[in-house]
Amino acid sequence: MLQALNRITFDPNIMSGKACIRGMRIPVSLILNLLANGKSSAEIIDDYPYLEPEDIQQAMLYAAWLSEDKIIPLGQPKAS
Repeated sequence: MLQALNRITFDPNIMSGKACIRGMRIPVSLILNLLANGKSSAEIIDDYPYLEPEDIQQAMLYAAWLSEDKIIPLGQPKAS
């Protein structure tokens, strides 16, 4: 899956190593936040014209991949 995300980059010198779009100072979290708050892909591209539709698509794919994490309990909770 991560091999298909060639537009998502990590660089400790850019945005403190956060997942960004193509090495730019555009974190994936910004794209996801804008989408979550009702912005369309077209509106985001209007606001950030150096972004491409594939950038937004890959940001969503990256978020979907991250949400696949599983929580493994380390032990039984103590009874009260």
